Amino acid sequence: MSDFAGLERELTIAIAEAPDEAALETVRVSALGKKGRISELLKSLGSMTPEERRQNGPLINGLRDEVQAAINARKQALAGAALEARLAAERLDLTLPMRESAIARGRVHPISQVVDELTAIFADMGFSVAEGPDIETDWLNFTALNFPPGHPARDMHDTFFFPPDAKGERKVLRTHTSPVQIRTMQAQKPPIRVITPGRTYRCDSDQTHTPMFHQVEGLVIDRTSHLGHLKWILEEFCKAFFEVPSVKMRFRPSFFPFTEPSAEVDIQCSRKGGEIRFGEGEDWLEILGCGMVHPNVLKNCGLDPDEFQGFAWGMGIDRIAMLKYGMDDLRQFFEADVRWLTHYGFRPLDFPTLAGGLSS
Repeated sequence: MSDFAGLERELTIAIAEAPDEAALETVRVSALGKKGRISELLKSLGSMTPEERRQNGPLINGLRDEVQAAINARKQALAGAALEARLAAERLDLTLPMRESAIARGRVHPISQVVDELTAIFADMGFSVAEGPDIETDWLNFTALNFPPGHPARDMHDTFFFPPDAKGERKVLRTHTSPVQIRTMQAQKPPIRVITPGRTYRCDSDQTHTPMFHQVEGLVIDRTSHLGHLKWILEEFCKAFFEVPSVKMRFRPSFFPFTEPSAEVDIQCSRKGGEIRFGEGEDWLEILGCGMVHPNVLKNCGLDPDEFQGFAWGMGIDRIAMLKYGMDDLRQFFEADVRWLTHYGFRPLDFPTLAGGLSS
């Protein structure tokens, strides 16, 4: 009688030690193939006596089934191990930082952010936004604003003039956004409440001046407006913009051709540690100019100064951005340095709101 138990042990060991599916297939063929050892035993049943078949048949068939089951189990184990090895080889380390999307990398320029902040503050007070062209006529930029021809105040603006046209008139790059006020008063009937943010141009360049910069001006025209209203608007603006509970302001007499009386406004601040903080301290910092609209300006716009009056103010957007966000050189606003913009810029979807915080 054949040693079926010994053959089973031998094949079981060979199956268990098969290192891969190819080796396992070799063991299967040697045991269960057409000329395999177990297949030969099954063929030998035909030459046995009935008594031998009754005795050896169940043993040989049982051996075949046990070997086949062992082969199937080993095959599944090898397939699982191969899958694990493949997964390990193709593994991606998801703990590494992902490459930022464009909207995550992009930044809103501080000037754009501050314009949005200004708009949110003054819109809450009932102001609308008015805009105009960067290239203006001499009349709109100077004459309509009570700058007579040859007036020395024209020289204060360091104006960029264009060559004379066919009529001998020279257009200018606007030196302030005040021409938008003239356009507004000519196009609308009072009451008027507008702010006019935009680019302006003057021939000047240093740490606190650039040839192109940004201004925002405000204009109120009606029948009863006065300096008390102007003072309240400016105080509320400074509290909201610098995000402080209170501010102290002082108005110093000054001169602007387009306002009478005119004033420059200082805001109380602290300069301790080289940092400017508003709403505290004993120092003062000039922040804007303002005044009551000059009667001649109203007349130039077709408004009767005996019926209407108003006030206006103006400030540099770049400078108040520097004061609020701690920038020390105005020229960096225009150098297109991505590192600077990444540091000082704002995330694209962080819209400033009075309720949520302007710069939160």
